[in-house]
Amino acid sequence: MAQPQPNSAHEIIESPEFKKLVSKRWSVSLVLTLIMLAVYIGFLLVVAFSKESLAAKISPNLTWAIPIGLGIILFAWILTGIYVFWANNNYDEAVQELKNKVLNS
Repeated sequence: MAQPQPNSAHEIIESPEFKKLVSKRWSVSLVLTLIMLAVYIGFLLVVAFSKESLAAKISPNLTWAIPIGLGIILFAWILTGIYVFWANNNYDEAVQELKNKVLNS
């Protein structure tokens, strides 16, 4: 395995490809974070202004609050899965290509 040159890290950080990659990762992370934040804030607004809708019974021992809370947790897992899928199929490949390009030049 070839040893990286002392300035390889600097070359990677300063390359336009790396900056574009960082920007793309930031954008994806920001969008997913804002979506999750909107879900949480929406739930908090329902708790604050419409408690009776969450207290409505689905069955004698179950209110809407429980499945909605579980749905929020599940939604967070789904968003995490979306990020992992994106990272595995786009980001990681691009990082590897960039490393190979810089280290082999």
